[in-house]
Amino acid sequence: MALHIVIDARRLRDFGIGTHIRSLVHALSVIDRENRYTVVTGPGDARTLAGMPDNFEIAICTRSDHALLDHVLFPMFLRGLRPDLVHIPLNRVPLLMIRPYVVTIHDMANLFFDEDDPSPLHMQLRRYRFRRGLVRANRVIAVSDATRRDVETQMGVPPSRIRRVYNAPDPGFLAPDAAASRVEDRQRIMERYQVNYPFLLYAGNIRRHKNVPRLVEAFAVLREQLSDHPVYSELRLVIIGDTISQYPAVRQAVIKSKMEQVVRFLGFVPFETLRCFYESAAAFVFPSRYEGFGLPPLEAMACGAPVVTSNVSSLPEVVDDAAMLVNPENVFDIARGIREVLLDDSLRAELVRRGRLQAARFSWETTARQVLEIYKEAVS
Repeated sequence: MALHIVIDARRLRDFGIGTHIRSLVHALSVIDRENRYTVVTGPGDARTLAGMPDNFEIAICTRSDHALLDHVLFPMFLRGLRPDLVHIPLNRVPLLMIRPYVVTIHDMANLFFDEDDPSPLHMQLRRYRFRRGLVRANRVIAVSDATRRDVETQMGVPPSRIRRVYNAPDPGFLAPDAAASRVEDRQRIMERYQVNYPFLLYAGNIRRHKNVPRLVEAFAVLREQLSDHPVYSELRLVIIGDTISQYPAVRQAVIKSKMEQVVRFLGFVPFETLRCFYESAAAFVFPSRYEGFGLPPLEAMACGAPVVTSNVSSLPEVVDDAAMLVNPENVFDIARGIREVLLDDSLRAELVRRGRLQAARFSWETTARQVLEIYKEAVS
């Protein structure tokens, strides 16, 4: 019997989670023509999902999931759609959520690291809502084994209701790059950004657990070590993602390290620009202290960049033996890992080779098929 599945896609434009939602919905539209889907988006988002098959419909919801009334009004909105199942693709579940539903948990960073240092009462309420959304779910989808363990041990969700389903890179990062026009496009984009020097790349948001101040400090150590190198004496650090103005700790690290002239913050960039920076980087460095999955290292691998990343949380699980692993708490170990990747040509070549193979092991089609099976489990 065909199901009517509603997917909450109001975060369609968000960095990270938006990519997840778009990729999952697109993959489901390719593999499933039997069930009926309603994708709930915000005003102006419908054109992002244009061209979907006939069994996919769009429903517009004008309320943000940040609004307090969303706990009551969004479940009422969903009830009007008469779903057999609702999928909440991030753990922001309304307190009065209708059942059955499936929730995807990407990480627990909001409980382990907080940007605003909230009061103990605020953290208790956040933890209560977080746990309630998980324990009431018919199934919880965790994006890695590390996240699955966190859900089980920290939130007390029975293992029988947790399923691990990996994310995957955007297929655009995995496309072969053989055409001469692609090389010309890359040169044009690099010229537009006036990048004519070797650079390390970081891409992602700049929240506290991402460890960007320590990355800046490690880069300063590395610059000093390579000051006489014929190529890397001109090394720069390029950071793509959030604007630096929101993160004074990062600004202070740049100033304290005297790296103002050699660290560039580009903010958010279009997909093709990001791909070009991945392809052109001397190395991609991602020393995060905590990740639910860690998609940027896989994106970099898919584009042929050697990767240096942390030896904690889900990252070793995701990158396997295809990256240089470092201790994210140790500035000198981060600098050591980068230096080895830059100076050892055989190591670089091997990391690039392994990285492309590792990135190709993840696909949204596989993810969508596993999610579809979980939908059937949750309803039955």
